[in-house]
Formats: sequence, C-alpha cells, structure tokens
Amino acid sequence: MLADNKLAQLLLEAKKTDQATLKKAADFAVENKINLYEALVQSELVSDRDIGEVVAAVYKLPLVVLTQVSILPEVINIIPEAIAQKSRVIAFQRTDADIKVAIADPSSVAVLKSIEKKTGLKVSVYYATENDIDHVISLYRQDLQKKFEALLKEGLGSAVISDKKIDPPIEKILYLLISSAYEQKASDIHIEPKENESLVRFRIDGILYDSLRFPLKLHDRIVTRIKVLSNLRTDEHLTAQDGKMQITLEAENLDLRVSILPIADGEKVVLRLLSSKSRSFSLSDLGMNEIDLEKMKKAFSKPNGMILSTGPTGAGKTTSIYAILKVINTRDKNITSVEDPVEYKIKGVNQIQVNTKTNLTFANGLRSVLRQDPDYIFVGEIRDNETAAIAVNAALTGHLVFSTLHTNDAPSAIPRLIDMQVEPFLVASTVNLVVAQRLVRKNCEHCRQEFTVSREQMNSYFSTELVTQYFPSDKQGKDITLTKGKGCKKCNFSGYEGRIGIFELLEVTKDIRALITDKQDSDVIREAALKEGMVSMLDDGLQKIAKGLTTIEEVFRVTKVES
Repeated sequence: MLADNKLAQLLLEAKKTDQATLKKAADFAVENKINLYEALVQSELVSDRDIGEVVAAVYKLPLVVLTQVSILPEVINIIPEAIAQKSRVIAFQRTDADIKVAIADPSSVAVLKSIEKKTGLKVSVYYATENDIDHVISLYRQDLQKKFEALLKEGLGSAVISDKKIDPPIEKILYLLISSAYEQKASDIHIEPKENESLVRFRIDGILYDSLRFPLKLHDRIVTRIKVLSNLRTDEHLTAQDGKMQITLEAENLDLRVSILPIADGEKVVLRLLSSKSRSFSLSDLGMNEIDLEKMKKAFSKPNGMILSTGPTGAGKTTSIYAILKVINTRDKNITSVEDPVEYKIKGVNQIQVNTKTNLTFANGLRSVLRQDPDYIFVGEIRDNETAAIAVNAALTGHLVFSTLHTNDAPSAIPRLIDMQVEPFLVASTVNLVVAQRLVRKNCEHCRQEFTVSREQMNSYFSTELVTQYFPSDKQGKDITLTKGKGCKKCNFSGYEGRIGIFELLEVTKDIRALITDKQDSDVIREAALKEGMVSMLDDGLQKIAKGLTTIEEVFRVTKVES
C-alpha cells in the first residue's frame, strides 16, 4: 500500500474526498494505530473501490474486485495460502495462455516470477486492495471438521482413537479450534460433552452454530489442556472454575476468558475470545443516528453526572462505553475503572479487577477509586444498593461516572436505581443520559440483494402507522423494497456478516427530572421522552431496515416490542 501522505494526495487529486474527511481519517488512524487506508475503509469515509481505482491508476494496472469474481478452488490453490497471506496475492482466473493474478503490492516482482515459473504460463497482473484480498483469502479455509480429521490422521496414522496408547495432537487440536473461531469472528467457543460425542459450537454475530463434533474420549484431554493453560486445577471435576489464558495467533496474542462448569455428561467449557480488534470501534462505528450521537457527545462533555448503558448480557453495553472512553482518554485526565472482569486493556486507563476473594468488590473498589483523584470513573456494573449509592455520590461530587444496568429499555433504568434505595431527587440530579441498546446482525455486503414485500406482510410485524412512516408509498405501487443477504461463503451462508447497534437514548432534561422527582413510573417517563424526540429502539431498528442495513426478522428478534 502507498504511504499515507501519497494516498491522501492522490485521493484529493481524484476528488474522492476532501481535507476535512482526511483529517478525520488521520485522527482515527492514530487513535487505532492503523494506516490511513485502513482508517478510511473501516470508518466508511471512502469506499474500498474508490481507493482501488486511484491506486490501480498509479501502478497503471487494471483493477479487479475479487469479491465479485467467481474463483474456482483449483485456481486459487495455484498459490499456496501461506504465500497468499504473506505477499497479498491471489490467482483468480486461468486460461490456456495465461494466469490472472491480483496483487496489493505490484512491486513484489519475485512472487510474480515464481508463479510464472511454477505454472509455465504468462502472468497477467491486476491490482486488488488489501481489504478485497483479505475477504477472498477465506476461500482457502477448509471445513473445520475436515481439518480436524486431517489432524487426527496426521497424529494417529492408521490407529484408532479408542487405543489408549495413542497420543492425539491435543495442543494442535486446541489451536485449530481457537484459530478457526478467530478467523470466523466468533465471540465464544462452546465445548460440550454429550452422551456419545463432544460438540463444539461457535457464537458468531450473537448466534450459536454447530462447528465440530469429535469423539468423547478426546474431551477430557482437551479440557485438561485448557486447565493447564489457564492455571486451573486439573484434579477438580465437580466444581465450576474460571480463568484466563493466552494463545499466540498470526494476527495477535489472543486472550481468552475460560469458564468450566460440570454438567451431567462431563465438564463443559466456554472460551470467550477477547480480541483487541473486536473492541476497536469508534463512536461512529456503533450505528447511532446523528441526533443520538450529538446527545451522547453532549452528555460525556459534561464535567460530572452519570451516563448509564442498559440492556441484556451481550448487547454491547461495555463496547459502547469503551468507545466513549477512547474519545475522552487524554493525558490531562485521570480515568479509572472497576470491572469484572477486565476483558480489554485500554492504554492510559487505570483498570481495577474485582476480586471477591480479597473483598475487592465493586463497592469497595469504587471507594478506593474516589481517593485516587479521578476525573472519569467507569463502574462495570451497578449490581447492588451499596454500589449504586457510592456511584451517585461520586457523580454528585464532580466526577463523570459511566456504568451499566440490566433493564429492558432506557426509561426503566430510572425506577431500577430508585429500587436500589437511591432517592429520586438524587437520580434526577445525577443521571445525564441513559442509553439502551441491542445488537442486530447486518446484511452481508457481498451477497445482499433487494426484494419486495407487500404492505400486508409488513403490517403483520409492525403497526400500520410505523410502516407508513418508514416505508411511504411511491409511484411504483404499494410493495415495499427491502434488502437481505442471500447467503455466500463469506458469511457462512447466513446472509449476515457483523453486527450493528439499535439504540434508545433518554436525555434527562428539565421536564424529565421533574417527573423523576415526582416518582412517576417508567411508562410516564417514556411518553414524555418520546414527545421530546426520543427515538425508540424499534424506531431505530426500522430506520436501519429502511436503509438496507438489517432485516425485519433481526429487529423483531431483539426488540419483541408491541408496536
């Protein structure tokens, strides 16, 4: 890839962007320690194709968009995966006369010559972006079950698993499970003993998928290896154990949170993949609309008060708060967090791990933090009355406090705090903003396509008023055009790739404060907030459906709200 300054100059000359956008991308690049190209693509400030066209013109090569080309397995395998990864080169078409090769760095002459020598054919060189090549490299990946069976064959020869003298390659098997989950962007690995076999499931974009089955006799060996790497007791099989381990992958040193639980058929293991890349979101990546984004920025720009993030487990609450902390994390501020567990380290933030064995609870940790002269405090979760009282007191005494709660929507956070023995007038005085959120799966960009549904079908999901508001009639008739992924190899044929948030932001205004002080219930607070312009999660979801970002089924699945 070209140097950042050269790429910026070319994009400006080609009128693909402007100085303000480049400045925004440059700041994002510094913040996330990536180059300008990655920043532009990840932030969706300039399309990958636009960058490709500009760079291809510099190299005087034709541009190919590999994700739009059907590549045969025998063609892509002309170049081994290791070389494709290292040299960013893909063989995408072969004829009797030549072989067409896409490369991200055309100055890599040696690799092109070796391909020509290996095939005995002329190499026709095309330019493809790094991002495009990364997407296509997934075609190399075999089915996990086939890889597992190949490992067994390699380690066991012709022997059978039941032979106790055989030593299966347990370390390689575990590495295969973790690396495959990482490649598929899974958040969790479930290793579950069944009556006659063990089942491995990956949680991808919030949904669990069956990924591998293996003989039950290997299960205890794999669990023991995980315990050793996590410094857990290998002789304990009847008690739940929690720990942490690290595996070195090509892309990063991956931390994993380990949970082992005895069940009827043995010990079940759940590994949470704590990839640094999965939390490298900026505020603009979260999926908030412009109005809600401004409310958020206004709230965390205040010197004191409280910002609460609410939703069920796995809704992305901590990710949202981390995105805010990255914005406010400057050298002149002292940010301290109390978390259980500390899953992701943030440079410049003092992160405290809750430890009940040493009586370092959220409440005790928070008391200690207040003596550390903090500007901003992040309390991983308000779980009890004591923590709630200390957090509110911190917000009253000149600190900006961030925390999470488990409530169904934003207005419900108010009575939840009051239930924790916090006086209504204190809640009204301290809470600046409540953010409720859910995560929905995004339509796969590589296979999404438009289709039409009737208004009658839409009305079976949502009220007529909402359908009319977000999908008004046009001249072409009553049918509504929506978008959905049809399923491809890139998205594991699910039609979805990645997730995006749907949000509900309750800004505590003067009128809302009066309602809180008067001990009004969440329904009254919700009605007042909607009149003031609050966008509900359902409405935000409908906006994202209308933009083609997700589907009706996804929004309906995570909201289940009467419309």
